[in-house]
Amino acid sequence: MRNFLRAVVLKVLYPLLMLAGAFFKDRKERFQHLVIDWNNRLVLANIRRFRTKRILLLLPHCLQVNECDVRITNDIYNCRRCGRCGINDLIEVAEEYRLKLFVATGGNLARRIVKDVRPAAIVAVACERDLSSGIVDSYPLPIIGIPNERPFGPCVNTRVSLEKVKEAIRLFGGD
Repeated sequence: MRNFLRAVVLKVLYPLLMLAGAFFKDRKERFQHLVIDWNNRLVLANIRRFRTKRILLLLPHCLQVNECDVRITNDIYNCRRCGRCGINDLIEVAEEYRLKLFVATGGNLARRIVKDVRPAAIVAVACERDLSSGIVDSYPLPIIGIPNERPFGPCVNTRVSLEKVKEAIRLFGGD
């Protein structure tokens, strides 16, 4: 039943909310956040069914500090681990839990990564727009979405709560 509800939210309600968002642009991000929240609740309500160690941690490139001269989009392990952004901490989390870890520059690359890696579950970090559309496009794959924090505006030096990422991994069974 919960999977049916998730399908309704992602395949019926989401398009309707995005249509409404086209008319009420000031509310579109709120609608996207609502869909992410409902998805997360429905995945968590059925979490026993989704327990796995094959978890993909998918991150946006904007978590990397903008002034960094090393690009990590092709290989996140190119990171120098200088500590100026949260990438180093996220690499450590991926290593600790033995996860697949990738950085995507946008929705198309994220979809290709999901297709190539073929995870059993995903912990994804992104802005509401990319996160909500990625969750919809990857259904029925279980995804816990964590919206990034944007203290400097969109797509620049964003952040994510390391504790939220770890908690999502633990919930899927990353122990």
